Amino acid sequence: MKHLMWFRADLRTIDNTALTAACQHPQAEVVGLYFISAEQWQKHHTAGCKVEFELATVQQLSNRLQQLNIPLIVINSLNFNSQITDLVKFCQKENITHVFYNKQYEINELQRDAQIEQQLRQLNVQVSSFDDQCIVTPSRVLTNDGRFYTVFTPFKKTWLQHIQQNGIQVLTAPQARKFPSKQQVTAIPSQLNSFSSHISQETAQLYWPAGEEAALKRLDIFCQHHIRGYKDNRDYPLHPEGTSRLSPYLAVGSISARQCFQAAINEQQAYGHSDGIDCWISELAWRDFYKHLMVAYPHLCKHKAFKVNTDNIVWRHDQADFQRWCEGKTGFPIVDAAMRQLNTIGWMHNRLRMVTAMFLTKDLFIDWRWGERYFMEHLIDGDLAANNGGWQWSASTGNDAAPYFRIFNPALQSQKFDANGDFIRRYVPELAHLDSKTIHEPHGKQRQLFLDYPLPMVNHKQACAFAVEQFEKIKAT
Repeated sequence: MKHLMWFRADLRTIDNTALTAACQHPQAEVVGLYFISAEQWQKHHTAGCKVEFELATVQQLSNRLQQLNIPLIVINSLNFNSQITDLVKFCQKENITHVFYNKQYEINELQRDAQIEQQLRQLNVQVSSFDDQCIVTPSRVLTNDGRFYTVFTPFKKTWLQHIQQNGIQVLTAPQARKFPSKQQVTAIPSQLNSFSSHISQETAQLYWPAGEEAALKRLDIFCQHHIRGYKDNRDYPLHPEGTSRLSPYLAVGSISARQCFQAAINEQQAYGHSDGIDCWISELAWRDFYKHLMVAYPHLCKHKAFKVNTDNIVWRHDQADFQRWCEGKTGFPIVDAAMRQLNTIGWMHNRLRMVTAMFLTKDLFIDWRWGERYFMEHLIDGDLAANNGGWQWSASTGNDAAPYFRIFNPALQSQKFDANGDFIRRYVPELAHLDSKTIHEPHGKQRQLFLDYPLPMVNHKQACAFAVEQFEKIKAT
């Protein structure tokens, strides 16, 4: 018998449900498969830096699998349609008897997988799929009347109850196989001609070393030294370890959410309760929440608002204003610093994701879908469920979203979370000479000191009033 493990967003050997199942039979030969699908990545607006990070992760995965006598075959397959054809052909050519994979919950991926399963079963090839992306399987956290939760707080309560009652299991890596395949491993490129990363290789290596070992090391350091201070430090963008920075590794699956959860619980059991640990676990719950919603409401994958009536909003589609936001030239220092951080390292601090998203959708009143796509095109941790959920929260179009009348004031956010202006100085060097008070609102009487920095694009108070008025108009629809 010959088993195929199809790797997708689960590029690891430890706590990989499908891989463990593929390796359970001691007499089975196990082969890994991974598709490079450049055209599909372009359709989904995948960032070039994420593509390079994923390919580097695949290389690390290949090395780990070789130690287990499991070869990893890498095939260029342009899109999901060609993946269907190529996977079926591969199974026929290599006499695969059983295919294993972990589920992806986005609508295009679900449709692809359904077609593959149908064709493989017609060829008498067994197929086994597993729920592996979430800490708790989406269908397991439901209201008393069997519906999916649309509000986070009761979701989290039930989510925690489920974990307490049923526990979670973090699987060890499989044992080395006795029957290595004779297949040759395809060379894995570090870059693709159709993609160009907006961050340098030096930056990628400094901030985002790829692979399962790097992810585990980062988790270990965070839990040992920083998780207890997470609640107090997570909102300060210049705090060196205020957040775990594990999101890119979760996005490609070089670490699992279960591993993250278990590591936090281990820390708590060893050293006692901590508000920081509870707060970080809540962030893991948010991650599950958004993926559960994507299962329950597939239209979220189709550029649709969760709140249907908000599709009646007439957003501005001003390309020039949008471009200024993209480039970090809005005249609002904290917004500009955040956008330049994204454009420099392929990542943005979570507090600043909310600030910049709310500025685009409320101050500029530009369609949230424009911002959602720009983030996906630049984020090394781009994840459809989390990105969509965050943008719809900020735009007040999503479930359990920020009320449309509560709008972040960029200057106040800056003064609160970057009080000395050091984060702004790092990414907006033309303001570096200003004092810690002026730097948050560099205009007015001191204008002659910073002629190379733009005036604010909008009057924040007036822009907020306009945004609230537009939402009031569609309240009854």
